[in-house]
Amino acid sequence: MSPEPFRCGSIALIGRPNVGKSSLLNALLGQKLSITSRKPQTTRHALRGVRTTGTAQFVFVDTPGFQTRYGSALNRAMNRTIRASLDAVDVVALVVEAGHFGGQDRSLLKLAPPGLPLVLIVNKIDASEPGALLPFLRTAAKEAEFAEVVPVSARRRRGLDELLRALERYLPEQPAIYPGETVPHARRRAALRRVR
Repeated sequence: MSPEPFRCGSIALIGRPNVGKSSLLNALLGQKLSITSRKPQTTRHALRGVRTTGTAQFVFVDTPGFQTRYGSALNRAMNRTIRASLDAVDVVALVVEAGHFGGQDRSLLKLAPPGLPLVLIVNKIDASEPGALLPFLRTAAKEAEFAEVVPVSARRRRGLDELLRALERYLPEQPAIYPGETVPHARRRAALRRVR
């Protein structure tokens, strides 16, 4: 039996402010790369973090929360960052909060380039009302042609292994881009910092 092919690719984490994208990235990497805060719009630049396993390398791109309500120069710049990030990824992962799927989430769906796998990550399932999660997952799954719908809790680190397995299926077969566990610098992407 031949070994499984190695897969490597980039995944854009998109979502409205405060759905837990940065917390999810930190949980997936096992370290604090991205700032987390209850204050919206803490992430202002696209950050990249790399997770390498025995069968895949995941290059996660944490984007700022997409802002549709306010048209300040800062928000317009952050929205441009999101659009630019989506031009060079293999998978788009929309992160939503369990129990909430509204107009801002639907606006983000329109940004996903056609033809790319679209994964719905439902975060904060630990805060969901008992019995409410399954109906919400069924309803949210109908919002778009999602390749996968994966419920997780970044805070409690639940569902992360299932999420990685789901994402791996959509990465292209190719060698690792980065050596080992590395973190490309947020602003000077050519520079790499080794994870300790």
